[in-house]
Amino acid sequence: MAALTTEVLVIGGGATGAGVAWDAALRGFDVILVDRHDLAQGTSGRFHGLLHSGGRYVVKDPKAAEECIGENRILRQVAADVIEDTGGLFVTTPFDDPGYADRFKEGCRATDVPCEEIEPAEALRQEPRLNPGISRAFRVPDGSMDIWKTVWSLARGAREHGARILPYHEVTAVHRNDGEVTGVRLVDTRSGNELDIEAGVTVSATGAWAGQLADMAGIEGVHVMPGKGIMIAMNHRLVNSVVNRCQMPTDGDIIVPIRTVSVIGTTDVHTDDPDDHSVLQNEVDAMLDDGEKLVPGFKQSRALRVWTGVRPLFEDRKGGDSGPTRDVTRAHALLDHRERDGVSGFLTITGGKLTTYRLMAQDTVDALCRQLGEDRPCTTDTEPIPGSESGEHLNVNGRLQRREETLQDDQLVCECELIPRSRLEDTARRRGSFDLDDMRRQLRLGMGPCQGGFCIYRAAGILHALDGIDSAEASSVLMSFLRERWKGVWPILYGDQVRQARLDDWIFQGVLDVGHLPS
Repeated sequence: MAALTTEVLVIGGGATGAGVAWDAALRGFDVILVDRHDLAQGTSGRFHGLLHSGGRYVVKDPKAAEECIGENRILRQVAADVIEDTGGLFVTTPFDDPGYADRFKEGCRATDVPCEEIEPAEALRQEPRLNPGISRAFRVPDGSMDIWKTVWSLARGAREHGARILPYHEVTAVHRNDGEVTGVRLVDTRSGNELDIEAGVTVSATGAWAGQLADMAGIEGVHVMPGKGIMIAMNHRLVNSVVNRCQMPTDGDIIVPIRTVSVIGTTDVHTDDPDDHSVLQNEVDAMLDDGEKLVPGFKQSRALRVWTGVRPLFEDRKGGDSGPTRDVTRAHALLDHRERDGVSGFLTITGGKLTTYRLMAQDTVDALCRQLGEDRPCTTDTEPIPGSESGEHLNVNGRLQRREETLQDDQLVCECELIPRSRLEDTARRRGSFDLDDMRRQLRLGMGPCQGGFCIYRAAGILHALDGIDSAEASSVLMSFLRERWKGVWPILYGDQVRQARLDDWIFQGVLDVGHLPS
């Protein structure tokens, strides 16, 4: 059996795990990062894209609010290239308790979240689609983040400092020698080959799956309550700022502009299975109704896609019943199992928000330094991640102009997301992957208004032409992509989306005859 040795093994390729790998590699550790799927395919890749100001938590969860605003300020400097500085609004609609606004304002002051009250008329000039009946409005420094760009930038930075990145490697066993975790056994989910990794410290950055990994290590009492929520993407930017209802956090109370779309979120219900991605029709209907309260006419816009994400909500209860998931803190939890359980060489980092991934990574690597007896300071609060060296924020407005400079020389594969053929080919060669869903996450291929209807068959043909896959494999990855996209489309089939789905059906069934592709 193949075997590798490393100082630090990080399990979980979301924002936190990639952040730990980046931090540890910057401090000079030998690092391996593994994930059972592609990077950012779990919770990190299934959220609404919000860079938190902390405003949502200033009343109910002040600790989480303080963490968010502190990291918000840092990320704007070190991860500028993945952040769009949209700004944010909290508004009191006719459906909200008007008394909450004063509590919100005081909460912002107490947690150091910048908050400026403005006249409702000014808020409506800024966002004309908002409910004209708003009575109070506050500006906060919310923003939006491109999560896949974030995670792949962190992974690239870690790799440039010597880290090894192994997606599609699932943990099948945790090696433990008495009171010490010494590594893991993995299986390559694509080839079936097994691999042993011996590690000085193993970090579980598996989020909602942290309890399962702790069980494999023989550690009891790591209770992670998966909180499932749905989000819906609308086919254009109904707002250009993040808009929140000024009330205690609840379902359907926030709309986030992310790239070319806007996303409304989110529900929050307990699930026993972190891999539960079921969507209930009544949840979708309720979410669309809630959108009307913030933006009248919301339901007349075209809903592109619905998806679910599972939050890792941690309570160190050592048994007992779970309460409502919205009552659990959104602050993060670091478990040093040497101190907590008498098991050295093993750390668990869970909870938190995407906005606090850097702080979570810093706390984790500080702890592993203590376990290894090393004194290596953190530098991720000043060291830009790859691509953010200029300090310039993400700007979606200049994309078309940049593409028009090369349109005569470089074929566009995806018009919605303006992806040229050269970028698709370069990404496939660099990653050694010809999976269209991998390409979607890294390039946003097929994530625009047509949801792959006009671009994905081109992309499959281009990848086949690279000689990386034969005709049967090209047919397989195309069908796999179409099935995966359909999961998020069917629950929101109404109005214009029905017409789009019918057009896509004609393209793939009537023109391409995907039911009888070469095999």
